[in-house]
Amino acid sequence: MKSFALLLTLMFSNAVFYARASPATCSVHAVSYQGWDAQEVDNPWLKLTFVPQLGGRLMQVEFNGHPYLFVNPRYRGQYIPPEQAKGGWINYGGDKIWPMPEGDTDDHHWVLASTAIDDLPYEFKLISQGERCSIQLTGQPDTITGLQYIRTISISADSPQIDFHAVMRNAATHPIEWSVQSVSQYDLSDSAKPADYNHQFWAYTPVNPNSTYPDGYHVRSGLADDPSFSVADGLFRLRWLYFDNEVWLDSRAGWLAVVDQQSKYGMIERFHYDASGNYPGKATVIFYKSGPSVRFDKEGQASIRATTPERTPYYMEAEINSPIVKLAPNQTYAMDTTWNPLHIDAALQTVTDAGVATQRLALAHKADSTTLTGTFAAFYPGNVIAVFTDRRGKEVGHHTLRQVKPDESITLNEPITVPAKAEHVALRLFSAKGADLGLLDQADIGAQAP
Repeated sequence: MKSFALLLTLMFSNAVFYARASPATCSVHAVSYQGWDAQEVDNPWLKLTFVPQLGGRLMQVEFNGHPYLFVNPRYRGQYIPPEQAKGGWINYGGDKIWPMPEGDTDDHHWVLASTAIDDLPYEFKLISQGERCSIQLTGQPDTITGLQYIRTISISADSPQIDFHAVMRNAATHPIEWSVQSVSQYDLSDSAKPADYNHQFWAYTPVNPNSTYPDGYHVRSGLADDPSFSVADGLFRLRWLYFDNEVWLDSRAGWLAVVDQQSKYGMIERFHYDASGNYPGKATVIFYKSGPSVRFDKEGQASIRATTPERTPYYMEAEINSPIVKLAPNQTYAMDTTWNPLHIDAALQTVTDAGVATQRLALAHKADSTTLTGTFAAFYPGNVIAVFTDRRGKEVGHHTLRQVKPDESITLNEPITVPAKAEHVALRLFSAKGADLGLLDQADIGAQAP
């Protein structure tokens, strides 16, 4: 929908800026992180910290100085090899890749435990740095599942977007079937009162209108009527409460969001939905909440299992599943996901290709004026342009609104002249060089007041 005239306008308006600005860069370097040997990947927006020794974990993501991920203080600076874990699971925190289905039913299920998949050191490899930074983490073959994981994580110099390419390889000598799962543990402690949890933390994903699950979601474990969960305006909404629970969703929209209304930061995780895919338990998205849980004694009497934040820390897992795929020996399957950190200061309403809306785009018509309204946060720095089209989708005019950055939200209350024959308006985000970065929101213009 981008016209040649619009492209020329953007290129001219930003020519002086690009002549004077120094090119942004990203870099990769070794660091010490909380007692671990780590590798840091950064650009002017981001700092990603990897600990290859701990199963290739992305241990922390910082955007504009704000940390997102949970790092377990119990194991800070430690490494416990699988042979010392004695079959248990060592929860270091961070972000990692796991197989699904999970359980102990048969050898087609993964028993959550310390294994080569989750705990043996990964090989760290620098692929590129400068305009774009890419690193690769290669795990060791796991004799239990037959899997080997290779992750490539990339960022560009001028954007806070993070791209993940997760490959599972059949390292066995026989066919295997697995789903690859992205597991991200978000820190839910209250930044002002670390002994308490964050009471203003939310998670979202669109419900499937034709969901397999009666309520649009399935509570896999914990209270079915957990007051954390609700559905409104087509969105599943999770308000985090400190109570053990796991909820599955067969969302097909290709995104989930976590929003910290205390710090005003959020993260959008995006993925590709395969309509023909066989997802584990039909679930594309899973949220797990840590906390106390209901237990039954040998007499069948129920009680709440007592716990403390030291024993059961404040965190939530946001999990994305791929379809279950069958792999021949040495065959691979890849899952691509994208993270977009951003500033967001209200409840989320929708996610688009270029950002999020917390107040949808609308036009207010008065006798002598029209005003464009809405509140948004963009994934990338650039210029927001209102593009007007007629009923056939042909552009009939455009209006440059303002520059935006991902570390700030924008509220529009913009007087605007609506071109003749315009029936629709779209907010589109363009880079400083004029590249169309996608749609922020759109609306029908409707009848104008006389």
